[in-house]
Amino acid sequence: MLVAGAFKAGDLLPTIRQLAVDLGIHANTVAEAYRLLADEGWVDLRRRRGAVVLDRATPEPAADAADGFGRRIGELVAEALAAGVSAADLAARLSDIAQKLDTKGMP
Repeated sequence: MLVAGAFKAGDLLPTIRQLAVDLGIHANTVAEAYRLLADEGWVDLRRRRGAVVLDRATPEPAADAADGFGRRIGELVAEALAAGVSAADLAARLSDIAQKLDTKGMP
């Protein structure tokens, strides 16, 4: 959701306790996720203030990033076809994702 822009710089994320209750997971799991987001530069963590979303520029892709993702998409398509998903259904789903990318920036 951070990558998709659902949160803007300065937004306050839910508290660790609240998010843990909402998701039905242990608070330590949420705390670790918030620490990882802070380490990656997505949020600023401060005691008693919470997790605040930082303004983070979109990184430049590595030279071979598109090729790597293309291979992974190909593997997923092959896996779906092997599981019996029709090519027409895959095409429709990929088209939906592409449309969402054009309008919102993320699927």
